Amino acid sequence: MDATTEQMLVSKIKALSTREVAEVEDFVDFLVGKARKRSALERLLAMAPALEAAGAGPISEEEIAAEIKAARAQRRADNAAGH
Repeated sequence: MDATTEQMLVSKIKALSTREVAEVEDFVDFLVGKARKRSALERLLAMAPALEAAGAGPISEEEIAAEIKAARAQRRADNAAGH
């Protein structure tokens, strides 16, 4: 983002009410999360050929759900520990 665009956005945000700024922040958090998910999917898809070449078979939806649950639990534990 160039300095002009950044300054324009800052000026617009400064003109908003506290409630509206909170809405902007929520939306930005949503966009950041969306970008993170897209990046994670791209990394997973990039690994697929290597996994296939290594002879790794497909995993079930239940295994995927268990992996996601474990990763989320680890993230919560890390956040609670201040990491």
